[in-house]
Amino acid sequence: MIIGLLFVAMVGYGGYWAFFDMNRLPTGEYLTEELSPDGKYTLKAYVTNGGATTSTSVRGELVFNDEDNKTKNIYWNYREDTANITWTDNNTVVINGHSLDVPNDKFDFRN
Repeated sequence: MIIGLLFVAMVGYGGYWAFFDMNRLPTGEYLTEELSPDGKYTLKAYVTNGGATTSTSVRGELVFNDEDNKTKNIYWNYREDTANITWTDNNTVVINGHSLDVPNDKFDFRN
């Protein structure tokens, strides 16, 4: 029974890793970036082109300026090719109408 549970857990994690892990998103081409009002974060936006079978997508990458420019993907949306980025305060960014509290919130159209 334990072996069966371990197998199910491994298959579940493998599916998440292969299809939903934001760390595995394509890099894309640089679009724009905006610095937070306090200079602690920079949000960089990239557009990816999936080729003939899929539409473009926008990926938002949060850069931690105080932590050796560590990065984290926080935004991924399908059928977009532009990024309108606005910081409403030091910890809240609006990307194409989606408000995120950084550094913990994420927007992923697949979820």
